[in-house]
Amino acid sequence: MSLFRLDASIRLEGSASRELADLVEAEWVQARGDEDVRRRHIGVDVLPADAWPSAVAASFVPEGERDDRQREATALVGRLIDELLDADAVLLAVPLYNYGVSQHIKTYLDLIMTDRRATSPDPLLAGKPVVLVTTRGGAYGPGTPRHGWDHSTGYLRRILADQWGAELTVIEREFTLVGVNPALDSFTEVAADLHIAARDTAVEAGRTLAVATPSRV
Repeated sequence: MSLFRLDASIRLEGSASRELADLVEAEWVQARGDEDVRRRHIGVDVLPADAWPSAVAASFVPEGERDDRQREATALVGRLIDELLDADAVLLAVPLYNYGVSQHIKTYLDLIMTDRRATSPDPLLAGKPVVLVTTRGGAYGPGTPRHGWDHSTGYLRRILADQWGAELTVIEREFTLVGVNPALDSFTEVAADLHIAARDTAVEAGRTLAVATPSRV
């Protein structure tokens, strides 16, 4: 039994998405004991930016005729997909950056999409429990000045749930820049309430994830 965790924050310390993902993981470990947690932190251990075009090019070239860069790229894609397929549950921590996904998560998804298993009629993560943690520095809900500016969460839902068939749970926290950006000081109390609610949701999601994941016999 294993949990695969992916972090996309560029920070190791003080990351809001990492904090919530830690809570989810802690509940998994408490429920599952010594079962395996595998991790990849693409915000720090960055995937090579030139791997995607090499992987795309390789898909049009017979395996025996691929150059070194194409072989390296396809091998990397294979490892990325195997991490998802081998896991019984998946935890993704992906903050909103500049109104969208970061280059790190976009490169990750683009690489995986070069493999036919990610675009076949059989969904890549069909029925697999997946928790997506996403955090936003400001507020993007209805009635806010930037409603509709979050171009990350909907995109990730389309990939993970609609295309890959995951049983998706989304944990969201907003106003993470309150206390950092003085322009947001008037929202201190609201931000604190949102933080508490997100932490509670993360704990409950971790418990549910552990229960929802069937044990292998």
